[in-house]
Amino acid sequence: MRKYMIYRTILFLVFFLPVTQAIAQENIPELNKRIIEYTESVIGKKVDRGECWDLAYQALNRFNAQWDGKFQYGKLINTKRESVLPGDIIQFKNVKIKYHITNTTYTEFMKQHTAIVYKVKRKNVFTIAHQNTEFSGRKVGLSDLNLDYVVKGDIKIYRPILKSDK
Repeated sequence: MRKYMIYRTILFLVFFLPVTQAIAQENIPELNKRIIEYTESVIGKKVDRGECWDLAYQALNRFNAQWDGKFQYGKLINTKRESVLPGDIIQFKNVKIKYHITNTTYTEFMKQHTAIVYKVKRKNVFTIAHQNTEFSGRKVGLSDLNLDYVVKGDIKIYRPILKSDK
């Protein structure tokens, strides 16, 4: 019986999970798609002053998105019930990320940082677009983020919405 349960779990992970993720990726709201297109157009370029916030600011204002002009970028997503999608905005506050590669431990700290979800790799693992980072300086660059490595702090993910969608 146990062998059967393990087999079913493996089948689920191999076949069903990627299908549900693909379905979620196909149901990307139009505004999110436009934000990703804009983000693609500025990779490797400095947006405004090169602050992390400037990338989200430009993307949201360019497409008439509803937001508070500070750090609330639309509808707050409950990641336990809703899928994170490309084009969603991530706000980090006092976040510490710790992970291991081979025999080395890496630690990152983000006091206040903003990024755009560029690609969803799997649940809790994303490629994010952001600037004002150690690796890309004041230009927009891409890096991976695994939420399972967050050991401290607050991460909020927002779904951009049009002003007329209030």
